[in-house]
Amino acid sequence: MTQSGTTSKEELTGACLCGAVRITVAGAYDPRPGACHCRMCQRWSGGLFLCFEAQPEAVTVTGEVARFRSSAFAERAFCPACGSHLWMRDGEGAYDLMPGLFDEMRSAPLRSEIYVDQAMAAVQLKGDHPTATRAVYEAKNNFVEGDA
Repeated sequence: MTQSGTTSKEELTGACLCGAVRITVAGAYDPRPGACHCRMCQRWSGGLFLCFEAQPEAVTVTGEVARFRSSAFAERAFCPACGSHLWMRDGEGAYDLMPGLFDEMRSAPLRSEIYVDQAMAAVQLKGDHPTATRAVYEAKNNFVEGDA
């Protein structure tokens, strides 16, 4: 079970834009994406990073994947053929998977939103979900080295 207490066991299959990388999630995962507005995620995504969490034992990846260590704690993966973003991951920990890769995730409600005070003007999310400013999030996650 995830920290949020919500889990799903419905199998998901997703793919990058060109189909060269396929991801299957077969096991417990939190079906609700979280949003991040930190500057690093803005640069990577073009505005807003959305992800949902799945444990490593639930995730199977086929196809060639390129990886970039974007910080001391995070690896970001993408398809080397089409450039589709696939996940962010802290070492061998949980996958933060991109929900847009999975058709079933189109109707998933937002779980949470962080760095809300850093959100781009064009990307203001509405809804009744937990939020955290940069200061609040970084105070609770001291491994984060700032919004650089």
